[in-house]
Amino acid sequence: MNFEHILYLCISVIYFLIVCSTVVVIVLDNRQPVKTIAWVLVVSLLPVIGLVIYLFFGKNRRKERLISRTCSIQLARRSAYRYFRTRIPDFPKEHLQLINLFRHQSAAFPYPENSIYLFTEGMNMLESLLADIQRAEHHIHIESYIWEDDRIGNQIVDALILKVKEGVQVRVVYDDVGCWKVPTAFFERMKQGGIQVFDFLPVRFPKLTSKVNYRNHRKIIVIDGHVGYVGGMNLADRYFYPIKDKACWHDTHLRIEGSGVAGLQRAFLADWYVASQEIITDSCYYPTDFKSMIFCGKPTACLGNNALVQIVTSIPTGNWQDIMQGMVLSLLKAQRYCYIQSPYFLPTDRILYAMQTAALSGVDVRLMIPEKADHWLLTVASRSYLVDVMRAGVRVYLYQPGFMHSKTWVSDDSMASCGSTNMDFRSFEHNFEVNAFIYDHKVAKAIKQMFLKDQESCRLLNLGSWESRSRWQRLKESFIRLLAPLL
Repeated sequence: MNFEHILYLCISVIYFLIVCSTVVVIVLDNRQPVKTIAWVLVVSLLPVIGLVIYLFFGKNRRKERLISRTCSIQLARRSAYRYFRTRIPDFPKEHLQLINLFRHQSAAFPYPENSIYLFTEGMNMLESLLADIQRAEHHIHIESYIWEDDRIGNQIVDALILKVKEGVQVRVVYDDVGCWKVPTAFFERMKQGGIQVFDFLPVRFPKLTSKVNYRNHRKIIVIDGHVGYVGGMNLADRYFYPIKDKACWHDTHLRIEGSGVAGLQRAFLADWYVASQEIITDSCYYPTDFKSMIFCGKPTACLGNNALVQIVTSIPTGNWQDIMQGMVLSLLKAQRYCYIQSPYFLPTDRILYAMQTAALSGVDVRLMIPEKADHWLLTVASRSYLVDVMRAGVRVYLYQPGFMHSKTWVSDDSMASCGSTNMDFRSFEHNFEVNAFIYDHKVAKAIKQMFLKDQESCRLLNLGSWESRSRWQRLKESFIRLLAPLL
C-alpha cells in the first residue's frame, strides 16, 4: 500500500468519525424527529458540503447565546400594567382559551377599544404611513425585515429625516440578513440625518447565510404610541409598484389606533434592546390618553373603535412556539370555517394535524397560497403537502395574478389575525415574528370578504387531478419535502 492510499484511508476514517460525531450531536439536540432526520440525511449524503451547510444553518445555539428575555418580560408587564390598572376589558367567551394561552405564554395582553384599518394595496398603506409620519410629534419607531435602497425606501427615509429636524426621535431596527444586499451607505445616510439605526443580530457572511436561524422577520411601525402598523409588507418597491412588467406583490397590512399599540411598542422596544443594548421603559412611550391621528389613507376597510387586540410575538429562544400554538388552538376550536392565506406552505406536523382534524370534523378549512412562490424550491416543497390536507377535505386555492405575500387568518366571523408569520417551519421555529390577533366581528368579516375576493383570482385544486400528476413530479416534490424543515 503506497503513501497516497494510506493518506486517503486516514482522511476517509477522520471524515467518517466527524460525520458520526456530528450525527450524534444532532440526535442529542432533541429536535423534532422530522428535523433530526432531515439534518442526518444532509450530513450523511452530501460529502463535505453537508457538514458546511450544518455549520452555517443547523447548529442549535439556543443554549449558547443570545437573547435575555428579561427585558421583553419587563416591557410587557410595564406596558400592560399601565393600562390594566385602570380597567380590565371584557373577554369574549368563545376565545377565552386562546386569549389565556397567549397571556400565559408570553404576557401578550388583550387591549380593547382599537380602530383597525385594513390595507390590501401597498400605495394606500404608503399614503397613510407618510401622513402619520408627517403628523408625528414625539417618536417614530420602525422595524422591518427588508428595507431596500429604492424609491419607496428612500421616500420613507427622506420623510423621517425631516421629522428628526423637527425634534422627533426616530429609531430604526432592520434585519442584517434581510438587508444584506442593501449598500451600507443607505443606512449611513439615515445616521447622518439623525436617525438612530441598528441592525438585528449581524452575521459575518450574510451571502452564505441568507437562511440562517434567528432572523427578525417582524414588520412593526409605532408613531407617538398612538398609531401602529403590522402585517406582511416590507419597505421595498415590489410591495408597492409593478417591477419589470410583473404585478406588485399582493399583501395585507393593518393600521391600529388605540391601546393595542402598546403591544407593538413593547415588541419593538424589546428588539431595540437586543440590537442597541438600550433599555427604554419611559411612560411617555405608553400613552393612555389616546388621540386620533386623523386617518388619511384609503383602506379596504375602516372598522369601528371597539376591537379587542392581542399583539403576539414568538422568538426562537423561547420556551413556547407562541404563534404556532395559537393557530393550532384556533383550528381545533373553529366551529364553522377557517380561511388561511400564506405565501408558503411547509407546515409543522402539529399545524398539519390540526388542519386535517378541523376539516375532517366538518369545519370549512380553506388554504390560499400563490401559484408560484418567489423561489422555485419553495414552490416545489409546498406542493407535496397539499395532498395531505386535501384528502382531509381542506380546499386549496392557488392565487394566479402574481406573488401573494399575505399572511392572514380568519375564523367564524369572530377572530382574525394578520402579521409576519408564514405557514412554514422557519417562521414557526426560527424567526422572530409578530401577529395581531383581533377579536372583533367587523374586522373578521372584512378579512373574510378580502379572502373571498382574492379567491375569485385563484385556481381551485381538484384532488383527483392533483393525485394524477406524473410520478417524476411527485418524486421531486417528495424529495424536496425531506428538506422542508431546513428551508
